Amino acid sequence: MKKKKSKKIQTNTNKNLKLGQTKNSAKLVLFIFGIGPIIGILIFLYSKGFFNSPTM
Repeated sequence: MKKKKSKKIQTNTNKNLKLGQTKNSAKLVLFIFGIGPIIGILIFLYSKGFFNSPTM
């Protein structure tokens, strides 16, 4: 009986670790797809001279 309880505890900790990993990977994916396009747009605008002050 003690062995069964220890197995149950181990499977529960494994499930919690897997859930934590999926949450972290989901956060990472959302961060990359959220910040990536913004950085790309900023680089594009900078290359076109959008942030340069206009000369008169």
